[in-house]
Amino acid sequence: MLGRNKSTPIDKIETVIGPNTNFKGTMICDGSVRIDGVCEEGLIKTLGNIVISPEAKVAADLEAENVSVSGAVTGRIIARGRLEILSTGKVWGDVDVGSFLLDEEGYFRGNLIMKDEPEPPHFGPPPPAFTPPPEIAPTENASELEKTS
Repeated sequence: MLGRNKSTPIDKIETVIGPNTNFKGTMICDGSVRIDGVCEEGLIKTLGNIVISPEAKVAADLEAENVSVSGAVTGRIIARGRLEILSTGKVWGDVDVGSFLLDEEGYFRGNLIMKDEPEPPHFGPPPPAFTPPPEIAPTENASELEKTS
């Protein structure tokens, strides 16, 4: 996404929460945001992108066009475009995304909802449900056999 997609320039980040910064509350902006520090409780919402650096710790809800996680995030993430969890990234929380990438060493625990979900394939009508055969009633011959034995 941010580093891989040339149409989303990473050098256009307008807001940085630095490595020595602890942020609490709500941030709403139009430009891209990079978080290097700690964000406790609240919401970060932007029309641009959010980049969570490897040392960052975020316990807040995030809403952006694209979100790239290299650090730790707990909270709901809404990415209208793409959420990528890179090899050092860890996410605990529900996500609602356009597309999703999880690198091999990355971690995700939560519910994933992708927009524009396709219909599952149709395999024809389901097979009929199994119905056990009716119980066989004892016959006269069976009762006579029991008497003689």
